Amino acid sequence: MVKGKIVIRKINCSKSRQVTFFKRRTGLFKKAKELSILCDAEIGLIIFSCTGKVYDFASTSMKSILERYGKVKQEVNNLPCMSALEMQSLRSETASLKLEISRLQESQRHLMGQELKEMRLEELNDLEAKLDTGLKNVRAQKDQIFKEEATELKEKTDRIEQENIELRRKLSEIMIQNNTKLKGEQK
Repeated sequence: MVKGKIVIRKINCSKSRQVTFFKRRTGLFKKAKELSILCDAEIGLIIFSCTGKVYDFASTSMKSILERYGKVKQEVNNLPCMSALEMQSLRSETASLKLEISRLQESQRHLMGQELKEMRLEELNDLEAKLDTGLKNVRAQKDQIFKEEATELKEKTDRIEQENIELRRKLSEIMIQNNTKLKGEQK
């Protein structure tokens, strides 16, 4: 027998409805159990029949599942809701920031010498002026660093020369003392 699609609508015959309910409830519980085992999921399923009877399935404990659900639901309800005006404001700000990012990326590509064919002569002149200014600033910073390093090296050299002079003076004193001792011993 070929299973075809059936139209989902209320079953008019009460006996047929009860039979279908029983079969589908059993199938639903079976699927819930399989999902619980396969995916290590905590599943709780509650069904109220049209006669008012309650059927439930819990992969662990229905009480713990309901408590967990209650906590999550409470946390979700406590989250601040944004008004439509706030959402629109955020969307507008996001669009503005995306536009700014795009503009900055294009500017960066131009500064790197890319995508210059689309630029007009005036824009190229402005870019050249910006690059010249930037290059001057880079050179000025390099010169400043070189001057600072040269000053440090000069100070270090002066310190070493001073230490060298001091060591020579001490060596000279030691040599004079040794010569004096030798002359005294020879007499």
